[in-house]
Amino acid sequence: MAPKTALVTGASRGIGRGIAIELARAGCRVAINYASNRAAAEEALGLVKSAGGDGILVQGDVAVAADRARMVAETVVAFRRIDLLVNNAGVAPAVRADLLEAGEESFDRLYAINLKGPYFLTQLVARQMLGQERDAEGFRGRIVSITSISAYTASINRGDYCMVKAGLAMMTKLFADRLANDGINVYEIRPGVIATDMTGGVKEKYDKLILEQGITPIRRWGRPEDVGRAVRAIAEDRFPFSTGAVFDVDGGFHLHRL
Repeated sequence: MAPKTALVTGASRGIGRGIAIELARAGCRVAINYASNRAAAEEALGLVKSAGGDGILVQGDVAVAADRARMVAETVVAFRRIDLLVNNAGVAPAVRADLLEAGEESFDRLYAINLKGPYFLTQLVARQMLGQERDAEGFRGRIVSITSISAYTASINRGDYCMVKAGLAMMTKLFADRLANDGINVYEIRPGVIATDMTGGVKEKYDKLILEQGITPIRRWGRPEDVGRAVRAIAEDRFPFSTGAVFDVDGGFHLHRL
């Protein structure tokens, strides 16, 4: 595969790091976005280079317009184009609150980072891609958003998280429709329960649900590299005739079972 450039938001840790490493294994150049943890980002960059890729660090808060513009500009300066945007950066509620007690502050925070930021970053990157020459496969670019099973699974103690993930799923459909004729395919990857810092606080709960009760047919936790491999397949153009598609990386959680 000819070297491609990927901008991965929230790539210093967790799922984002797993994505960055898998893209590096495919020979990609990766712009590793991080908000504040530079040490973790530098570690991720080292892992990207060890995996055979090249990369840069791009600091920025996806919720801030000026940061989004700088992230894109720095990536283009370094690598001249963006072949793949991965909207991965996201946060969970600081406190899980019942639907009837949850406040606006948490909702506003999750909306800004998990939905508004990716929406306008996608708009910005799409404009960049429209000015690029088509690559050897005929694409100007690809866009992937990492959502969650929470896009369709109700969790009444974190309604704000479910709402923004559902919005991100619709965002994928909208941009897929708008950009299909421009050589830009858009995809959604919908992870299940993945072992990261974000899920560390509920490990005991999900150990029981997954390992004992079999909430997923595949009885193990998901790993960041599971999501990374799905993104890598898109980067390698395994799905050229698909856009707006949802890829479930959830151990089979989405199946309706009796």
